[in-house]
Amino acid sequence: MQNSKNIEFNTETLELVNRIISRYPEGRQKSAILPVLHIAQSENSGWLSSETMDYVACLLQIQPIEVYEVASFYSMFNLQPVGNCMIEVCQTGPCWLNGAEDILAHFEKRLGIKPGETTADGQFSLKTVECLAACGNAPVIQVGTEYHEKMTTGKADELLEKWQSENKCSHTNPYL
Repeated sequence: MQNSKNIEFNTETLELVNRIISRYPEGRQKSAILPVLHIAQSENSGWLSSETMDYVACLLQIQPIEVYEVASFYSMFNLQPVGNCMIEVCQTGPCWLNGAEDILAHFEKRLGIKPGETTADGQFSLKTVECLAACGNAPVIQVGTEYHEKMTTGKADELLEKWQSENKCSHTNPYL
């Protein structure tokens, strides 16, 4: 397979990817798909283009469709461009029963966007996701690799102000 449309990791990232791939027996490189997709997404402004997924397929020596299947299955992967700050609101039962619907509505009102949309300035995207596995502290949101539990509209406002003023809400590579 060839490298697709000049997508290429820098040396440090490629070394990391190769270390991850080396954890698996020869012929089982596909086992590294989740961490490599996370890395690829963080290297591509928080989303996976088809060219990026093709590059991952080349690195793992698998067919592109195998990468597309995984990337489209998990809500942690974004297949369209997203804002610098991806706010994910849990929408499963425990969170919804404890106010996630109100939290989501609050973010919608404050940001002027609905789930699946990005603010005009490109700073924020909003998304609903299935269980974030912190049911005991519902409602929960996730931003990057950070969880924010027992959310209230007041906490949501504080976080928005922090993210806006510090502009620290960017796509981070959990493997670096």
